[in-house]
Amino acid sequence: QPLLRDFRVDNPRRQLQISRTNREISDVQLRASIINTVSNVRNAYWDFVFATQAVEVAQQSLDLATKLVEDNQTRVEIGTMAPIDVVQAQAEQATRRQALVTAESNRRTSELALKRLIVAGTSDPNWRALLNPVDRPESEFEPVDVEAAISRALDIRTDLEIARKNLSNNALTLSYLRNQTLPALDLQVNYGVQGVGGPFQVRSNTGVLGSDVTQIVPGGLADALNSIFRNNHPRWTVGLNLSYPLGTSTQDASLARARVQLSQVEAQLRQIELQIATEVTNASIQMRNAAEAVQAAQAAQELSLRRLEAEQSKFEVGMSTNYFVVQAQRDLNDARNSELRALLNYRKALVEFERLQETALQSQNITLLQ
Repeated sequence: QPLLRDFRVDNPRRQLQISRTNREISDVQLRASIINTVSNVRNAYWDFVFATQAVEVAQQSLDLATKLVEDNQTRVEIGTMAPIDVVQAQAEQATRRQALVTAESNRRTSELALKRLIVAGTSDPNWRALLNPVDRPESEFEPVDVEAAISRALDIRTDLEIARKNLSNNALTLSYLRNQTLPALDLQVNYGVQGVGGPFQVRSNTGVLGSDVTQIVPGGLADALNSIFRNNHPRWTVGLNLSYPLGTSTQDASLARARVQLSQVEAQLRQIELQIATEVTNASIQMRNAAEAVQAAQAAQELSLRRLEAEQSKFEVGMSTNYFVVQAQRDLNDARNSELRALLNYRKALVEFERLQETALQSQNITLLQ
């Protein structure tokens, strides 16, 4: 039994504890991978929603251009417009049709990217299914509490948890190496039994070697076994073994190295905490900027719609031209796409904000079973 070195911690116990901690680190890494996967799926879904709505906007823009062509052709037939004016509207209609084809292609690409994240393989029925995004981005903005978000991230971030467990492993190693610098003082206790059997000689002078034998008592293996089970002849020894190296030992060098490594891990831990606080703060700023961009885009879209209505009214009474109506239609199409892009950026900023806090599982009501 060690009394100093290897008394509280030895190499087998240290390795066992480190193995347990490494297993916990593996669980944490699995949780981090799941969180990243959920975030990637959510971002892919919002990309698909944006692509789907972009198709709808492109179709609306094409419908407006088609209606303008039809109205101009009617005006040419009744003689209130020159045939050359129809060409401009038809050119805009062809441009809008090309934009619709591009939007359809982007939608199919986004749908494929989303399917790759949610299906198990090509045999999955969803692989060939036509996806229809039901949840659409809302204009309601969630409040942002930066201090609470930073505190929450510092409590549950997986990279910080892994760093803390690595710090625990290093502290355990340092404790072990510090223990190895102690003298080796071992308590050795031996206890045993022995069997005595065979013929027993009775001498005339008991205890005196060489005296005459007066009687021989017969015996054998059974007597030896009987004395063992009855513990008639126990024997035990107790001893202390002390050893200590003279001069500088390898244990001292290993201890110094472990102290430096522990200091490095502690510095890395503080750096990770600072990085987390910075990332969460930047994500909150991005959310605010994205929310303000959505509000500005919505206002711009509303004004573009009013401008188009005004230009169409003026065009009907001869106070405007094809050029201004087409330009107003383009501005409305750009404003609608800008609003969709702003909503997409806000939703992605929200996903990133939750990913940095690693609250995506809670917000999506996902429970991990271990």
